[in-house]
Formats: sequence, C-alpha cells, structure tokens
Amino acid sequence: MTDTEEGEGGPNNQGDGNPKESSPFINSSSASDVEKSQQYDGKNMALFEEEMDNSPMVSSILSSLANYSNLPQGSKEHEEAENEEGAAPSKKKPAAPSLGTLMGVYLPCIQNIFGVILFLRMTWMVGIGGVFGSFIIVFMCCSTTMLTAISMSAIATNGVVPAGGSYYMISRSLGPEFGGAVGICFYLGTTFAGAMYILGAIELLLIYILPQAAIFKMEGLEGADMEAAMLNNMRVYGTIVLSFMATVVFVGVKYVNKLALVFLACVILSILAVYAGVIKTAFEPPVFPVCILGNRTLISKGFDVCAKVIERDNGTVTTKLWKIFCDSEFLNATCDEYFANNNVSEIQGIPGVSSGILAENLFGYYLEKGDFLEKRGISAMQDPDAPITNSNRYVLADITSFFTLLVGIYFPSVTGIMAGSNRSGDLRDAQKSIPIGTIAAITTTSIVYMSAVVLFGACIEGVVLRDKFGEGVNGNLVIGTLAWPSPWVIVIGSFFSTCGAGLQSLTGAPRLLQAISRDSVIPFLKVSKHTHTYIYTSTIYFVEPTESLPGWLCLGSKFFLMCYMFVNLACALQTLLRTPNWRPRFKFYHWALSFLGMSLCLSLMFICSWYYAIVAMVIATCIYKYIEFAGAEKEWGDGIRGISLSAARFALMRLEEGPPHTKNWRPQIMVLVSMDSEQNVEQPRLLSLTNQLKAGKGLTIVGTSVVGTFLNNHAEAQKADQSLRKLMETEKVKGFSQVVISSNLRDGTSHLIQVGGLGGLKHNTVLVSWPRTWKQVEDNLRFRNFIEVVRETTAASMALLVPKNIAAYPSNGERFTEGHIDVWWIVHDGGMLMLLPFLLRQHKVWRKCKMRIFTVAQMDDNSIQMKKDLITFLYHLRIDAEVEVVEMHDSDISAYTYEKTLVMEQRSQILKQMHLTKNEMEREIQSITDSSRGSIRRKNPSNLQSQQSSEEPAGVSVEETPEEEVQLIHNKNPTSPTTPAGSAATPGSEVQMTWTDKAETQAAAGHPEQGGVKDIFNMKPEWESLNQSNVRRMHTALRLNEVIMKKSKEAKLVLLNMPGPPKNRMGEENYMEFLEVLTEGLNRVLLVRGGGREVITIYS
Repeated sequence: MTDTEEGEGGPNNQGDGNPKESSPFINSSSASDVEKSQQYDGKNMALFEEEMDNSPMVSSILSSLANYSNLPQGSKEHEEAENEEGAAPSKKKPAAPSLGTLMGVYLPCIQNIFGVILFLRMTWMVGIGGVFGSFIIVFMCCSTTMLTAISMSAIATNGVVPAGGSYYMISRSLGPEFGGAVGICFYLGTTFAGAMYILGAIELLLIYILPQAAIFKMEGLEGADMEAAMLNNMRVYGTIVLSFMATVVFVGVKYVNKLALVFLACVILSILAVYAGVIKTAFEPPVFPVCILGNRTLISKGFDVCAKVIERDNGTVTTKLWKIFCDSEFLNATCDEYFANNNVSEIQGIPGVSSGILAENLFGYYLEKGDFLEKRGISAMQDPDAPITNSNRYVLADITSFFTLLVGIYFPSVTGIMAGSNRSGDLRDAQKSIPIGTIAAITTTSIVYMSAVVLFGACIEGVVLRDKFGEGVNGNLVIGTLAWPSPWVIVIGSFFSTCGAGLQSLTGAPRLLQAISRDSVIPFLKVSKHTHTYIYTSTIYFVEPTESLPGWLCLGSKFFLMCYMFVNLACALQTLLRTPNWRPRFKFYHWALSFLGMSLCLSLMFICSWYYAIVAMVIATCIYKYIEFAGAEKEWGDGIRGISLSAARFALMRLEEGPPHTKNWRPQIMVLVSMDSEQNVEQPRLLSLTNQLKAGKGLTIVGTSVVGTFLNNHAEAQKADQSLRKLMETEKVKGFSQVVISSNLRDGTSHLIQVGGLGGLKHNTVLVSWPRTWKQVEDNLRFRNFIEVVRETTAASMALLVPKNIAAYPSNGERFTEGHIDVWWIVHDGGMLMLLPFLLRQHKVWRKCKMRIFTVAQMDDNSIQMKKDLITFLYHLRIDAEVEVVEMHDSDISAYTYEKTLVMEQRSQILKQMHLTKNEMEREIQSITDSSRGSIRRKNPSNLQSQQSSEEPAGVSVEETPEEEVQLIHNKNPTSPTTPAGSAATPGSEVQMTWTDKAETQAAAGHPEQGGVKDIFNMKPEWESLNQSNVRRMHTALRLNEVIMKKSKEAKLVLLNMPGPPKNRMGEENYMEFLEVLTEGLNRVLLVRGGGREVITIYS
C-alpha cells in the first residue's frame, strides 16, 4: 500500500483494521463524491465506483469463492463480515475437512458393504439358488449399485457437495419435497441396516464365539423357547453394543476412523483366509463329514458315529443313532420304517474345488418350509403313504424359499455405497473422492461377491450349503471351516465386520438427519447439533422392535432402493434437460444408464416384496405431501422446476398450433384492477368474483397499471405487484399478477390487454369493474378509458365481463341459501351467458341458487315455439334452468323517454364544453365581456368540433371554474334554451351532478301522466331537435329495464348482454347513459359481451 493511499485514508479509517481494498469509502454514507473519486483514482477503479455498493471487488471475495462460501450480496455485507471476523480474532475457527478418498470414501464403503450377509447367509443363498441363480442375483444387485454410483458421481462432480451426501444431491436436483422425503427414508433405511449389523454381531458372539456368555441360557431348549431366549439375549447385548458404539461416535469421527481401520483389517484378513482355504481344498480338503440317512441330512447332535451298527470285540453292536430311531438297542428292535429301509452314509461336506461338485450345485434347489434337506444323486426307499416320523432328527428347511426371497435377503449386503457420500462434509475434495472411492469400492466388493458365489458352489456340498444354521455339521460356521488357517479367523473377522458396518451406519445416519434439519424443510425437525442427532438416532436403535426385525430390514431395503432410484432419476433429468449449470467433471455417464439403474431399482423393490414396496412408497408420499404443505419453500434450481419449464414450453408450442376447440374453451381471465395512492387494490371483490368463476380452471392474470416511467416508478410497481399477490393469496385466486408502468393509465391498460399471457396461453376474457362515478367531472377520463377497454376487447375478439356495483357482490365466505341467477339472453354472444352461470354455480357461494333464462320476443315472433326451442337447446347443453319468453310489443315513445334523452344530450354538450382549455375559456369570456354584457356570442358548430378534437389535455376542475363561467357555458348550448336557471352550480359544487339531479327531477315530473300533458305539448320543439337514434336507444333501454325490474328485481345476480360501444367518439357519454338506464335499480348486474366465437356446444 502506498503512502498516498494511507494519507488519503487517514482519519476516516482509523480503527477499522481492514486493508484498503475492502475499506468502506465507497460504502460510507458520509463519504462525498470527491472522496470516492480520490479513493479510486489510485486503484484504476473509478469507472466502477457506482457498482461497488452492490457488488464487491473480486480481490476481496476470491478467498471466499475458493473456499466454497456463498457469494456476498454486496460489498457492504462483505465488509461487515470481515469487520466481525477482525473484531473477534480469538473465536475458534472450525477445523477444515481433512479426509481423503481412501479414508473418507473407499474404506467406509468397503466396510458397510462387507457385512453379515457375506459370512452368515451367502453359502445358504448359493445352496438354495444354485450358482447360476445366485450369480444372477449378485450381478443384478451389483449392477444396480454401480449404475447408481455412476449417476451419483455425475451429480457429486457438478458442484460442491456439502454435508448431507445423497440427501443434498437429490434435494438440489429434484427439489426439497423429493429430497426431504427420500432423505428421511434413506435415514431410516440406514438406521435399520445398522440394527441388522448389531444383531448380526450378537448372533455371531452367542452362537459361534462365546455361547456360555448368554444371560438367558439356550442349552437344551428347542423351538419357541430357544427363540425367546435368543431374542432376550439380543436385547441385552444389543443395548450394550449400541451404547459402546454411540460413545465412540460421540467422542469424535477420528476415533471411529481408527476403530474402522482395525475392523476393516479383520474383514480383509477374513476374506483372504477364505480365498486361501479355497486354494487349499484343491489338494488337501478339510475333514468335514456329514451324515446322510437315505438321502436325508441328519442333525449331528445326539450321536457320535454315522452308522447303524459297528463291529466291536468281534461282535455287532448298535450305535446311538440306532437308539434314536429304534425302540431299543437290540438288533431285533422295532425301528422307524425309513431308518430300516435305507442305509446311513457319510459324505465329505467340503470335497474341494477340484471335486466337480460345481455341476451339482449349478442350479437351484428351492424348498418349502419343513422339507428335508436331501442329497442329490442318492436314491432312497420310502413309502409315499407312510406317515413321517422322527422329523426332529433331520435337518429341515426353516422357511419357504424362492428366487425373490433370495434377492430380498441379499440386497442389504450391497447397500453401503452411500457411506462415503454421507460424510461429504468431512471430505477434503468431495468432487474427487466420492466418484473414485465409491466406484472403486463397488468394483472391489462386486468381484469378491461374484467370485464367492462360484467358489462356494465349487467347494462345498449342496446339503451343507442349504444347512442355514449348520445343524448337520455340529453347528459349525461353514465358511469358517473352509477358511485357512483357522475357523476363528472367519468368526472373529465376521464379528468385527458387522461391528464396523454398524459403526459406520451410526456415524452416517445422524449426519444425514442433521443435513435435513439444517435446511429446515421439515418444520418439526429442528435438530442443529451433532449430539442431538446422535441421541435421536440411538433412540431409534433402542426402541426398534427386534421381534419384527426381518420386516423392518425388508422395509429398509426398499428405502435404500428408493434413494438409489431418485439419484438415477436426478442424473437422467439433469442430462436430458441440459440445464446450463449441468457441467459435471465426471464424464462417464449417460441418461440411458441412469434410466436403466432407475428401472432396476424399481424392479428390485417389487421383486423383493411388493407389499413392502407399496408401504415404503406410501411413507415417502406422506412425507412428500407434508413437506409440500407445511415445509419451508426453497428455491434450489432443482430439476423438477426444469421439467415444469420444459413441459410448459412444450404445451405452449402445442397451443400455438391452432385455437382451442369449443369443448376445450374456458374463460382465461384478465382482471383489470385499479390501485389507490398506497398501491392497494380498490376493488378487492373483483378477485372474489374471479375465484367464483374459476370452476373452469383456466388462466387468471390480475393486471394493473402504474403511471410514470420504469426507472422512476419501479419501486411502486413492485409494491403494487406485492399487493396483487397478497390479495390473490387471500382470495385464493391461482394465477399470475402483472404490473406495467406507462405514461398514462389508458396506454397501460391497452398494453395489458395486448401483451398479457404468453403464446397460446393468452387471456380470452377481460373482467373490469363498472366506473360507478363516471358522471363526476373529475372521473371523466376514467369512463373514457372504460369505453376504450370495451372497444379494444371487441377489436381483439375477447369476451368482456363488467360487474356493476361490485361492492355488493358476495365474498368467498358468504353463502346464498336460495335465490336465482337470471340470464337475459337478448342477442347471441356465442353462449357466454349460458356458460357463466354454470361456472358460478360450481362455487359454494352460488351453489344453492337456481338459474333462470329470459329471452325477448318481438311482435312477429312465435313466443311459444321460442320457449320450446330454448328448452330443447338447454336440454342438449345439459344445463338445468327455468325458461321464460318475455314479449315486448311495439309502443309509442313516452315523454319520459324524450326527457331522458334531452337531459343526456344536454349533459353531453356540457362535457364537450368542459374540454375547452382554461386559456380558451378566459379569452372567450373576455371577448364576450368586451362586446356586450347582455348577450352571448354563440360558437358555430365547426368551431365546437375543432375544439373537441383538440389533443391538448382536457379536464378543468369544477373548483377552478367561476360561477359566471359555468352559466355562460350553459347558456351557450344551442339545443337547450329551456335549461333551468337553477342548474348553475355554486362555486365548489359538482356541476355535472347538480344539473343531472335537477333536470331528472323535472323530467320525471313530465313522465306521461294526465297532469303533465300540457308540458308535453309545450316542449315538443325540443323533442323534434333530438337525435332520433338516441331517442330509440333510450326507449329500448327504458323498456328493457322496466321488464327486467319486473322479473328480476329480487334475483341474486342478473346477467345481461352488453350493447356495443359507439363507433365514433361523439356519443361516449350517451353510451354510458344508455347502460346506466338499462341497469338502473338492479343490485348486482354482470354485463357480458361475447368474443365472437362459440364457447359452448351440445356435442360430447
């Protein structure tokens, strides 16, 4: 650092202790622009001074990036973190991960995979399934784990894998729901597997190593009593072993690794001893006799010589075996029929690898429960009808065996492949260690398992292989007898192997649970420290019901398979989606391999046990749904979101192929709302109505416009968007919000109508509220915007829904217990009037309301036939509704109609005059004053037209208009010489409303009554000067309103055809007046304009 920099930094930086590259000149709120420029002149960074508030300098964050810490949000936060670190130098830093590939991944995987199955059940599996069948099982299971390891390697090398291993991979690839569900299931599977390893170690201890250590004695017991005693011994010793293991894990992982080395050394020595024993059998097979009666294998307990009689002292004497099957020891004793008819023979249990026994053991020998273990190739004399006696003297099958059972029993022995990835938080370089260590471990164990299948079938007699508990060979461990130099090598090695595998499970499972809890995806799982997770896991071990251990183990296997399946799925999806972030360093993967691995996992789940597979899926589904509804929302860029994007893109492209068929038409609604000054929605009931209309399950876009520019008003737009989202959530409207910023509301609304939606998924219906204050001068612009919306939706062939008096509409919590929804079908609009009540009645608010349809008949219409046709039409549409045809005969236009039209046109002229700019008005008033104060100069019509078409901003407020000015404007109206003198408003009052009220009062007095005939004749000249088209329209509006009020005044909702807007802009005020008269007196009205296409059909 230069002296210049020190001098510049001087007093402002005293005591911060930070280097200049991270000094907060740029971020200091008190630093001036001059100080900023001076600070960055010497660093060649002045060009980027404006960026420093949001983005830190690269030089200050490279260390964090290299150590995989999160990128700071800005330089301020980065410097605050540095200040905190500098302020507390005495704080102990966490130790850096130090485990490499060998100690961190390879050896734990080896130890987890080599477990109790290899030493206790592999020989039995070969005897039952045969060499060929067992090899298929081993190859299929090992292929599944290898394919899973390839997929896992691709995911693990696609970025940093912190603690959590498989859970982290799945959750970041498939989302928190899948990750949490599979992670919990995998945690439970690891826990169940650990229980299996512990109980396997206890079985080895009490049966083969130290039988006299049994607390509950098993000598002399048989059947259920022996099983109960063994179960109690397992509980006691299981608690002791688990407590010891938990203590080791609590002390630290390094002690686990040290013990693991000792245990693993014993395992490797045991496996080498087996291979040495196999080689030794080629030239010197061990003495391992098995006694056979006929072709049945005898239990070795109870006799010492495998013969019926022996020669002793020149005489023949019977043996203990004779005494077992005969009623006395004499040669003339009565003996068991099978014993008498068959000879006793002794065969070699381990004939050796060169004996040719492989051919005999090549194919399976599946047994039913209680079947005799019979020697192939030996004939026996027996009567098939004779009862079986002394069955307890033979070796019997303890369970019914079949191929899928063998798959289920063997698969847990290959489920340790995640042992390394579960400890990813302790690995120095997880991206390198996980692929190499896992694949190397699977390759090693697969070779050992496959070779063991072949070697066992080539060395050992079939009846010995099928003798699960060694009853025919004095309870000896068969694989121990095969090993060289001593059976104790195998016994001790298998004991330590199972202990080591259990220790690895007890280490990995809590770390997995801790990773899940750290992400807070499951609300009730708030476990943060290692100790808590260890205690939690140990508790599960303690309370695990050992009586049903086989069922728990089978369920645990399904959890493992489910985890492997989702790892493969995650890799396949990431590969097929080709997301830009998918850049794994491990290149030897393919989506087809991942799908093959996923298929194998799913197949194995149902092959082993279909009902346990369903149970596992139900458990995972329940956890998934719980996380989905109650868990924290996380955005991890997962593959499920990528699938949604791809599916959405595909669907949008399909929608572009053409417009939807009438059967698929549904209202895709664009809701146009207005916001107040606080950016809150002014008409929240619009969204309530939207929710009630969404029985069609279509698209919903809630849009609004903010006046201003994007750069200056972006914060307001974001606030408005948040308000929309919050209201949509409150009203349970599922859809999207859209806020546009425009120079004026008219253009903003037009932009929303034009560009809302995407591709083929665009809105086809616009919902906008009726401008209830349109008569007020200050809302003049609002009703003109409303008419422009009507014009634009008509031009765009969109349907338009205009609820009038929206505040009176029901909320989603209200219920109508009775009432009617009345439809006034005057012109055909494509069926919108029929469809909307049907959709409304699907909602609980309107469900109890009945539907009535009214249509209007003219003089030359056959109303009876019209009613029949309408009933038939509704029958084909499958819509239940009452039908009524209202006859409207031609009648003379009443005086009231003329008066309403006169009032309307006077108001229109006044509004036109109000469009004069203030300067023009002042000039005109001045000219009038100068010429003559007693007369008023009238403007010619062409001048009025030019003033109306002026593009200058209109809208002089009433408050700014003097009383005499308003009076002048009123008097200038050429069509209203009889304008009441009292119509001039006082200063500060609303001209429009005052005039309307008084005029309508006088017009009402002229309603065709007997007392008003004189006024009618006196006002005839004004009527003749009225626009006859307006008179006819007003007449129609009044007549229809009269009929509607008569029939539907008590209806809960009235749906009515909305007349089209005027083609020219001269009659916009008249159009609003027509609609006002048409709907006058009705509480809830929904004006409907169709989009120009059929939206409902009678065909299926």
